[in-house]
Amino acid sequence: MTDVTKVKTGSKFEEIGSYSRLVAVDNLIFVSNTAGRNPRTKQIPQDLTEQTLQVLANIEGALAAVGATLADIVAARVFVQFPKDIDVIMAAYAQKMRGINPTLTMTCPALGSAEYKVEIEVTAYRGASEANVKEMTISL
Repeated sequence: MTDVTKVKTGSKFEEIGSYSRLVAVDNLIFVSNTAGRNPRTKQIPQDLTEQTLQVLANIEGALAAVGATLADIVAARVFVQFPKDIDVIMAAYAQKMRGINPTLTMTCPALGSAEYKVEIEVTAYRGASEANVKEMTISL
């Protein structure tokens, strides 16, 4: 039988919107679009790098709850509030994701609050970090 684990963080938005921060279906893990609110202080850093790193720390904490890590991420979707911020956010994202190299979609829609400069959603596969990885470079 398939195991499904649903993780909530206590965010008021999870309650209002009736969703889970993370849902794991066996080893396949989906993490909801996540903002950079520090869970202890409830503050959102204004600095783009700090906010991006806080988003990834929040995702990392959710993944840890089900025995996974950032290195298990296989796909990421990065939502940037303002196109002018892409380079800074991409550099901050790369600080944590370099060497993991999941697929990446980056886009610039309006986000849920002007306070949010970046939100990230990921899909992970528990154990991907320990898999034999074959990397290829092709020309398109």
